[in-house]
Amino acid sequence: MNSFLPELSNVYFNYLLLSSVLFCIGVIGVIIRKNIIIIFMSIELMLNAVNLLLVNFSNMHNDPNGQVFVFFIMVVAAAEVTVGLAILVMVYRNTGSVNIDTLKNLKG
Repeated sequence: MNSFLPELSNVYFNYLLLSSVLFCIGVIGVIIRKNIIIIFMSIELMLNAVNLLLVNFSNMHNDPNGQVFVFFIMVVAAAEVTVGLAILVMVYRNTGSVNIDTLKNLKG
C-alpha cells in the first residue's frame, strides 16, 4: 500500500465494505422506488451507513470525536424523520396516496 495511507486491518475493511453496500442499497432504493415511506427508509439507511463509516474511522484513529458527531447526526435524523412523516401524513390526507407521482400535482 501507499506510505501515506494507514494499513487497514481486516475488521476495518469489513466495516468499510458493509457501509458501502448499505449506502448503495439506500441509493438504489431512492432512485427506483415510488413510495415515499420507502424513500424515507432508504435515506435513513444511507445516513446510517455514513454513521457506521464515521464510527469505524473514529475507532481506527482512536478518536472519540467521530462517535460524538454520530450521536448528533442521529438526533438531527430523528427530528428530520418526525417532520418528514408529519408532512407525509398531511400529503396522504390531501391526496389519499403516498406515491411520489402524486406529489407532482403540488407544483405551483
